[in-house]
Amino acid sequence: MLREVHILLTYSCNFECDHCFLYCGPKARGTFTRAQIAEVLEQAKRLGTVEWIYFEGGEPFLFYSLMIEGLDMARALGFKTGIVTNGSWATTEADAELWLEPLSALEVADLSMSDDWFHGGERGGRSDPPVKTALRVARRLGLPVDTIRIERPASGTESAQHKGATIVGGEVRFRGRAADRLTDGLPRQPAAAFTECPYEDLQTPERVHVDCHGNVHVCQGLTIGSIWDTRLPRLLAEYRAEAHPVCGPLVEGGPARLAEVHGIAPEAGPADACHLCFQARRALIDRFPEYLTPRQVYGLD
Repeated sequence: MLREVHILLTYSCNFECDHCFLYCGPKARGTFTRAQIAEVLEQAKRLGTVEWIYFEGGEPFLFYSLMIEGLDMARALGFKTGIVTNGSWATTEADAELWLEPLSALEVADLSMSDDWFHGGERGGRSDPPVKTALRVARRLGLPVDTIRIERPASGTESAQHKGATIVGGEVRFRGRAADRLTDGLPRQPAAAFTECPYEDLQTPERVHVDCHGNVHVCQGLTIGSIWDTRLPRLLAEYRAEAHPVCGPLVEGGPARLAEVHGIAPEAGPADACHLCFQARRALIDRFPEYLTPRQVYGLD
């Protein structure tokens, strides 16, 4: 039963993180309009089971007025709201207050901030990057805030150089840009080892992401249709994982089964289940373009 709709407000981001699931960055295109947000919220409301609306990206604060309007509309419809941000806009505490005070008035129920090496911490040589300022001010304002911390994957001597990255792979899931930039030098495993999806419930998803193209993602870049073509209640009612050319094999036997069913030979032994799944999906993108979209999520645009 669907509980959360995450609106990918934009694919654009001021960062171009190596681990990004969605291949976001300054050149990435695709941003919601106000009318599109209103349509997603109306369809989510009609479904009757959705409790949460999240705004994320990309970096949603790049389109601050639009994000605020979306939060206000969602609140008016009775949804709990959340935001995922990198906090780079908090250049000073005074600036951070300007950005954050309206969120308190809108009763935002969850503010998740990326606070790690990828988002300007140790990587930028700063002990106190903007996100630290954002976190301090958010807590002072009483906003319900938490952090997302992804450790840089490392192995061998590298793990000693990056505190917290002693476990190979850390929390990185090797899909999107991470599959291309962060797998070199990591241990590989036989493709046959990955017989289940460890992260997503593809049969009865409780959360989906929706982008400005209307794509309903059950995993980043893996979609079940467009709500601009079929309204969300009907789309979910008609969805059957076993009939989906990508989700079906994943449910049956994980990424290993997906590669086997469609005759995909991985480029090299995968680093994890996401890595194999991403390799297979990118190889299938021209065969199933309506389900593996948009192309930029696969680094192809």
